[in-house]
Amino acid sequence: MTKNISAFLIGILFSIGLGISGMTNPQKVIGFLNIFNDWDPSLMFVMIGAISVHFVAFRLITQKQSPILANEFQIPQKTEISKSLIFGSALFGAGWGMAGYCPGPAITSLAGFHPQPFIFVASMICGMSVVKLLK
Repeated sequence: MTKNISAFLIGILFSIGLGISGMTNPQKVIGFLNIFNDWDPSLMFVMIGAISVHFVAFRLITQKQSPILANEFQIPQKTEISKSLIFGSALFGAGWGMAGYCPGPAITSLAGFHPQPFIFVASMICGMSVVKLLK
């Protein structure tokens, strides 16, 4: 139960951060990705801040024997760059560039009850289902 409450509270905090940073605004995201016309560099500062916090926090947290609410750390072991990783990354980037959403901000944007995030999330779920069927 504590894990679920913790995950819920962290999710809320993450959603608030996405909203404050502008990541839930597709026009802002597309403006950041459009480096040839009216580039909006403001999200670069969001990324620099997030990377900086993660860099320090990851090193501090992984020095402990185990996480607070789990028996062991769940750190990915795969390091190779595969065709599926490259294809998936390209597909993710194309979807992000076309829609202005990536999964976290899209789910957060559902709270605004606008149709675009619902269409994006439904399409994302369909895409994930197709990949699962193909595997």
